[in-house]
Amino acid sequence: MEKHRNCGRVRGRPKSPRKIDFTPKASYFKPGGIPLRNLQVEFLYPEELEVLRLKNIQNLHQEQCARKMGISQSTFQRILVSANKKITSALISGKAIRILKEE
Repeated sequence: MEKHRNCGRVRGRPKSPRKIDFTPKASYFKPGGIPLRNLQVEFLYPEELEVLRLKNIQNLHQEQCARKMGISQSTFQRILVSANKKITSALISGKAIRILKEE
């Protein structure tokens, strides 16, 4: 049974809505030849996928990316670091990646 951490803990300011202009065609990626039930899963939030898309696919500068998403550059940087860690962990450790749906 898969579980992901609930990041809904109340700390600081409420999370501002992020502008996400992309809906992925797939919700899971996994190593070939291993059943999903045998894999650990890294959960990628929609805003994490969007920062990867803007920075790595559209090749925008962080300031431009942050503006497009309606967030500060420091928030963009934190989300980018989180996404990169999750993707790297999945690739190095042979984990599946689940892209969560927008809430």
